[in-house]
Amino acid sequence: MVFKKLLGSLGVGSPTVDTVLTSGAAVPGGSLSGHVHLRGGSADFTVESITLELLARVEAEHAEGESEGTVGFGRFTVSGGFVLAEGAEHSIPFDVMLPWETPITQLYGQDLGIVLGVRTELAVAGARDKGDLDRLSITPLPAQEALLEALGQLGFGFKSADLELGHIRGTGQLLPFYQEIELSPAPQYAHEVNEIELTFLAGPGSLEVVLEADKRGGFFTEGSDALGRFTVGHHDYQGRDWSTEVDSWIRSLVAARSAHGTQDAYGYGDAYGHGHGEGHGSGPGLGTAVAAGAAGLAVGVAGGLVAAEVVDEVGDFFEDDEEDEGDGGED
Repeated sequence: MVFKKLLGSLGVGSPTVDTVLTSGAAVPGGSLSGHVHLRGGSADFTVESITLELLARVEAEHAEGESEGTVGFGRFTVSGGFVLAEGAEHSIPFDVMLPWETPITQLYGQDLGIVLGVRTELAVAGARDKGDLDRLSITPLPAQEALLEALGQLGFGFKSADLELGHIRGTGQLLPFYQEIELSPAPQYAHEVNEIELTFLAGPGSLEVVLEADKRGGFFTEGSDALGRFTVGHHDYQGRDWSTEVDSWIRSLVAARSAHGTQDAYGYGDAYGHGHGEGHGSGPGLGTAVAAGAAGLAVGVAGGLVAAEVVDEVGDFFEDDEEDEGDGGED
């Protein structure tokens, strides 16, 4: 993956930067590697720092409704403190560790519509320029994949995925947002549950699994939500009957009383911790659907229009971020 940009904030004849990520998708908590290639301009420039920034397109809920914005979730200084001579070429390798809670963007090669990007910031002679964004692809950890496969084998289908601004109370969440994967109910639960919402919160030692069941109402009762939290070790997933275990998790949610709903578990706030009220809701995501088959999770997309919409979202994300940042300069 490559991006290149003339550093317009430094004027004509300034250096160019070309960042290449190692091909293939990364995993949460894993390595992100590549090279930053620099080419000198029409004069010598002092490079003070080269920084990589991780960005995500995130939804926020507030009193007026929903909105989307860009949230940073990691910064890494990979080089700096050298003179880039006139016309010289310089290549800087990097290898940084992604946050454990980095969202999943694809499953079995299928794009889920989650938009993540890597931006390179070059500080030269007291001025800073933020280059174009390069898309970041993330696949599940083995434990995450095992649980998703179990849900597919049980008959749950994938509806959509998105990123929500806020924190899930009672968890070890570190990022200012969390990923929510919406699942259509398996046939055996369809009469009791509208949908299941799944969140993974990975850490160095284990994986927190948060499940929320949107329960159907009856003739004399209203619908309600039930929340469950479970912990899985990164190596404990092997040799276990996950279909049976996940089935027991879902049954416990279905049986839970609405008093254990998400209003006591979820709190929304912006990146600075300012709240926007209580409760938990889910938007339509970015329109991607992945069907669950008898053999597990299938890789088909519900029509070419959906895939086209995802591409448009990615393009819009990069363009909007460019407009927000302007032409560079000091932060």
